Amino acid sequence: MKSTYLWVDVLTIIIPFIFSFHPKLKFYKNFKFFFLANILVAFLFIYWDVLFTRIGVWGFNPDYITGIRFVSLPIEEILFFICIPFACVFTYHCLNLFFKINWSPKFENVFILSLSAALLGIGIYFHSNLYTTYTFISLAFLLLLLKYLVKVKWLPKFICIYAVLLIPFFIVNGVLTGSGLDQPIVWYNNAENLGIRLFTIPVEDIFYGFELILLNVFFYDFFKNRFAVKQKQRLAA
Repeated sequence: MKSTYLWVDVLTIIIPFIFSFHPKLKFYKNFKFFFLANILVAFLFIYWDVLFTRIGVWGFNPDYITGIRFVSLPIEEILFFICIPFACVFTYHCLNLFFKINWSPKFENVFILSLSAALLGIGIYFHSNLYTTYTFISLAFLLLLLKYLVKVKWLPKFICIYAVLLIPFFIVNGVLTGSGLDQPIVWYNNAENLGIRLFTIPVEDIFYGFELILLNVFFYDFFKNRFAVKQKQRLAA
């Protein structure tokens, strides 16, 4: 019982880690880019996590954690911000190798603007629900920033791949929120969210996960491309 959350972390990362060394995938060559990205994003989300835990937006069931803590969070929660992004960025890497996904510029613009407007509207309207408002508004601004200021080209691809990632998401997050267990591993204060659950999962978790993985992919792609440019410059010198 005490190691349940730890096992969720381990089982999430073990297969992606092993297959990272597959000769057709070779994700191990990108470990340094992932971990550089992950350190930045994990720091941000751990800070967010600490604040929301302290004010009771969510918390952790002591029956399912080892009791080891770091910066006031269970060590399993810290590992969550490493294991889940690793598995997701690995999946992004694999699907990116074998599938080409493109949207028309018009459809992409309409989709991003519509999604961002909906997120902003819901976040503002439900401003008294901290989990809802912080998650929806921050994701809306992140999407607009990446699309129109940074001008990344891979948002359609990421959105499609995240839709695939929702399959393991429902399994992992389902367990964390109590599916198949007597009690949830991670509990949520429904006064701070919309109170809408997909099985046992608060609907906000889908967008929280979207933002977590989107930021990891952005910095992963940034560091990877920066390294490639420097390599070309060295070869040209």
